[in-house]
Amino acid sequence: MAFMVKSMVGGQLKNLTGGLGGEEKSEGEKTPAEAQGMTREEYEEYQRQLVEEKMERDAQFAQRKAERATFRSHFRDKYRLPKNETDDNQIQLVGGDVELPKELAKMIEQDNEEEEEKNSVIGQLSNIQNLDLDSLKDKASATLEDLKQSAEKCSVM
Repeated sequence: MAFMVKSMVGGQLKNLTGGLGGEEKSEGEKTPAEAQGMTREEYEEYQRQLVEEKMERDAQFAQRKAERATFRSHFRDKYRLPKNETDDNQIQLVGGDVELPKELAKMIEQDNEEEEEKNSVIGQLSNIQNLDLDSLKDKASATLEDLKQSAEKCSVM
């Protein structure tokens, strides 16, 4: 019973006094530095290093997000899709000038080469069904050689 009265009155008495008057630390209550077995200076240096590492990780993460946003915006431009403001914001957040990673740039370059090939005349002809390009090339070269031979035989020229 005495314990209950002491805990109730003692707790309220501490609240009234604001915790003033020599608080005693028990063995279980240690500062964070003491708990990890470091001095205060070592602990502060450790905390600074943690903050710096977190900032570096956040910067790298933001850079990767901006690279992906650049990649998506490239394909949106290519296929004439509507732009996305969040991608633009991510690119601006990093500084606006984002280079694509080598693998992504290589993929885009290959895609552009394939597109140029499809847009060429031979690429358009290959889309036509039942057309053998090899035989067409052979016929064209044979016709050119026939024209050259007939030009050599012609006495007017």
